[in-house]
Amino acid sequence: MFINELFGNLSYGLSVAFTTTNIMFLLIGALVGMVVGLFPGFGPAAGIAILIPMTFGLNPTTAIIMLSGIYYGSMYGGTITSILINTPGESATVASTLDGYPLAQNGRAGPALVMQAIASFVGGTLGVILICGFAPILADFASQFGPSEYFLIIMLGMLLLTTMMGENRLNGVISALFGFVISVVGVDSVSGAQRYTFGSPELIGGIYFVPVAIGLFGIGELLHCIYTGQHKRSNVRLDFSFRSKDFWPTTKDYIESKWTFLRGSVIGFVAGVLPGSGATIGSILAYSVEKKLSKEPEKFGKGEMRGLVAPETANNAASAGAMVPLISLGIPGSGATAVLLGALMMWGLQPGPMLIDTNPDLVWGLVASMYMGNMILVALSIVAIPIFVKFLDVPYRLVVPVIVILCVVGAYAMNNSIIETSMLLIMGIIGFGMKVYGYSPAATVLALVLGGMAESNFLQSLIISQGSLSIFIDRPISLVLTLVMFMSVVTSMGLKAYKRAKAKKAASAHCEAITK
Repeated sequence: MFINELFGNLSYGLSVAFTTTNIMFLLIGALVGMVVGLFPGFGPAAGIAILIPMTFGLNPTTAIIMLSGIYYGSMYGGTITSILINTPGESATVASTLDGYPLAQNGRAGPALVMQAIASFVGGTLGVILICGFAPILADFASQFGPSEYFLIIMLGMLLLTTMMGENRLNGVISALFGFVISVVGVDSVSGAQRYTFGSPELIGGIYFVPVAIGLFGIGELLHCIYTGQHKRSNVRLDFSFRSKDFWPTTKDYIESKWTFLRGSVIGFVAGVLPGSGATIGSILAYSVEKKLSKEPEKFGKGEMRGLVAPETANNAASAGAMVPLISLGIPGSGATAVLLGALMMWGLQPGPMLIDTNPDLVWGLVASMYMGNMILVALSIVAIPIFVKFLDVPYRLVVPVIVILCVVGAYAMNNSIIETSMLLIMGIIGFGMKVYGYSPAATVLALVLGGMAESNFLQSLIISQGSLSIFIDRPISLVLTLVMFMSVVTSMGLKAYKRAKAKKAASAHCEAITK
């Protein structure tokens, strides 16, 4: 029954999507999405919003297929800059920089880009299959979540984020707290009072992710490279022709990552289904889980292929999973799906439980087009890799001004704000300091992204419970999440104590051996 329903839905969707017009606009959307992903800070939401006016004369199914292509296509393109210049296009690709950029620095840019394309394809494809088979079940499960569950999910994601910080977790916690501090700038969601705006109208809406992320990663990384003298080094010329053995991942990469593909896809899809979680939390959780399960966690952050595959499968599966609450409940799970929701409503369509019954051609045509789009994107990504890696051959003195221009334009173009452009430069200096003294820009950016959601859901939970914290353990799902967080902290502290005791014992044994 389940298999028949799955293939029945997908077959019907393919019959709708597989037309010349739909394929042409799908290709346009996928290409635009990749380009959007390549520009740091631009993001799929901005790309979709700009192109909505172009779709007014189109059939709603064709239009939503093209706009969705921009959404998941940007996930492919966004990782390219994360790997090559350590500048994520959006928060969902932050986790990909942790091992993607070290892989490029280790001379494995080609294999890293191939694996990210394959991981994106696997995550997106498994996400589409899960939509077809489990959409009604997962939508019903997600509808049971209230503010308390969303808050605990966010806190669990931030807690697991500490696994990215290496040995100095205190610096990681301080970095995350800095991100939370930035996230409270703007208007209080309950009282409506202005907080830390210093009289600036442009800060009333808060500090956006874009200038902070581009400043900390883009400008900060450039300053750090100049500080360490990397701009004086000659670039190693790389031969990435398709026939070169250095172009393709090794058999070992595939074998070690075989279960990572599946785990990352499932985690990402579930995170995408939960409104307010999405690709950002999915990629964090997938990376954290992979590192915890690894027998050699110390390799993560130094160029471990599984550390790239996990967040890549997760963020693409999450882009598919985010369509479930959008279509079934009319609830957007991210900025991009919020723009898609607005586009659907402009065409007179109301996402919700009745949409599948009243407009099955749109729903299943969209789902099937995502499968076709992933096939197009994986081919485009791999074919274009020799062009992307040429970035590494360009002299650093030419790369720096180009990246600075891209960063400034990306920060200014979002809201045409000089304040945000100034914020970019300030965050660039702060990012440089964080790199020098061992703090984590990734923790700051992710805390900024999740801080507003955490505060909003926490306050809503307290209003519902009339100030009682028992709301976080009263409901079964909340209780399970709270216990998982508690066990995660206890396990982490226990492992740390065990490692210290083991190191102390080894040191004592070494001293005794020397004495004898």
